[in-house]
Amino acid sequence: MSAIYRREMGAFFTSGIAYVFLTVFWLVSGIFFFTGTIMSNTTNVASMFSSMFYVVMCLIPILTMKLLSEEKKNKTDQGLLTAPVSLWDIVLGKYFAALTLFIIAQSIVFIYAFILNYLGDIAWTPLLGNYFAVLFLGAAFIAVGLFVSSLTENQMASAVVCLVLLFVMYLSELLVSNFANGNWFEKGVYKAVTSLAFYSRYVEFTRGVFSLTSVVFFISVAFLFNFFTVKVLEKRRWS
Repeated sequence: MSAIYRREMGAFFTSGIAYVFLTVFWLVSGIFFFTGTIMSNTTNVASMFSSMFYVVMCLIPILTMKLLSEEKKNKTDQGLLTAPVSLWDIVLGKYFAALTLFIIAQSIVFIYAFILNYLGDIAWTPLLGNYFAVLFLGAAFIAVGLFVSSLTENQMASAVVCLVLLFVMYLSELLVSNFANGNWFEKGVYKAVTSLAFYSRYVEFTRGVFSLTSVVFFISVAFLFNFFTVKVLEKRRWS
């Protein structure tokens, strides 16, 4: 797995994806930090982190679009699949490489924190809670993006499908919000959709609520989609 991880980290920077991802992430998060925190004369970063959900949702597809689709396009996936490594090593090597780059991007939050600490007192516990909320969200979304990337050889198609899938997950929660007071079928639909909701679980953290159930949810989603990716590669190996 370590060889796959190192190879993928190098590919991120040689292809330029790392620079694009980091630049856009830092630029957009900086705008939200300035407008939502600095201009509001507050050390409360909740508004910035609430907006970061949309940033993560839009940028993760760019980060993950080439992870496996490029291998399939360049026909290098055959050598990778027949190499003396397990499929889990391949998937987790690529997954943790993307997650590492995401952690590097998200760590800009600590620079914002020191700026706020210089300007006034900052509550570190809520900030760290929000920081880990973004990391859990990103970890789940990266697994989704990796899975989508395993299904196609077109990088742009991978990015678009991943974005649409994440957006549908987000939108479905909003669309069924009026089912809560309906009949038993509508209530069942509401419970089924909200049990898979990303946004409401993420917002819990931004409001200072630590939910172990939500942590388990994000970790479970990451594991489940990585498992799906392994199954896709397994089918491709034996075909």
